[in-house]
Amino acid sequence: MNRAILTIVFTLVACFSAATVVAQGTGTQTRPPAAATSTTANVPVSKMAVIYSAEFQDPKTGIARFNNTLNKLNGEFQKIQDDLSQTAQRLKTLQDEITRLQQAGGATPAQIQAKIDTLDQQKREYTRKGEDAKAQYQKRYQDLFLPLQEEVSRALDAYAKAHGITMIIDGSQTPILYVAESMDITKAFVTEYNLKNPATAQVTPPK
Repeated sequence: MNRAILTIVFTLVACFSAATVVAQGTGTQTRPPAAATSTTANVPVSKMAVIYSAEFQDPKTGIARFNNTLNKLNGEFQKIQDDLSQTAQRLKTLQDEITRLQQAGGATPAQIQAKIDTLDQQKREYTRKGEDAKAQYQKRYQDLFLPLQEEVSRALDAYAKAHGITMIIDGSQTPILYVAESMDITKAFVTEYNLKNPATAQVTPPK
């Protein structure tokens, strides 16, 4: 296991619609007839915005709580990572020693086989510890980041309502050919969120 075990990718998708109507069922369905007195249809007033959730992860300009939480998570697993790195180095040293003995001679086949058996056993232990560490890391990641993701989603929902936005498209998830700069709310939302939610404060659980 290398340092990639302690690498995470954090993506928040926050998109909601003011109103959605879905027709379900089997067979042919038709639109209900309009009232006899109605001659016009109500056209909803909408305001669309774009946000780039990948920028939430930027260590300098992103959501401060994200980086603080990531540092906390990696700090908790730093000792495990160091132990695994040291074990990997010992395995490499033992493998090099076996290679030298096989090439230069000076050791009996039984002595070389004993070292090979030791190497194989240590490799199995290393693999098991790496898999255990990865599982523990992923579980802890879920424990720390899911509440944060939910909180950011709620904050984005509140931000949209406060600014009369009826739809937000995540440009980090949906390809966009062109968007006016005035529609990009990423910086404004992140700034407001960081002001209202200090990095060291506890994440508010959903009610």
